[in-house]
Amino acid sequence: MALIADILLIAGALGATLYCHVLARRLRRFNDLENGMGGAIAVLSAQVDDMTKVLQGAQSTARHSTDGLQSLTERAEDVARRLELLIAAMHDLPAEAPQAPAPAAPPPPAPPTAAQQETAPAEAPAVLFRRRVPEAAE
Repeated sequence: MALIADILLIAGALGATLYCHVLARRLRRFNDLENGMGGAIAVLSAQVDDMTKVLQGAQSTARHSTDGLQSLTERAEDVARRLELLIAAMHDLPAEAPQAPAPAAPPPPAPPTAAQQETAPAEAPAVLFRRRVPEAAE
C-alpha cells in the first residue's frame, strides 16, 4: 500500500512538473516583446503617450482660439454699440439738409471753325451725372 501511494505521489509530482513547464512556456510566449502580448502592451503604451501629447496640443490650440474669438467678439460688440449710437444720432438730423450752392456752369464752348472741324476727330459729348444720396434715416 505504501508502494502504491509513493508511485501515485511521484506520478502527481511529475504531472505537476509537466503542467508548470507548459504554463511557463506559454507565459514566456505571452510576454514576448516581439510577438506576444508584451509587444502589444508596449505599442499601446507608446500610442497612449503620443495621444496624450496630441491632446495637450489640441487643448492648447483650442484655448488660444477661444481667447482670439473672445477678443473678436468683444470688438464686434463694441462696434455694434457705436453703430447703434451713430444710427440714433442720424434720427436727430433735420429732414432736409441744406444743400451746397451749385457750382457755376462753365461758359459754352465756342463753335469750331471749318478748318478745326476737318482736322479734329469727332468727340463724344461729355455727360455729367449727379447722384443724390437717399436719406440714411429711413
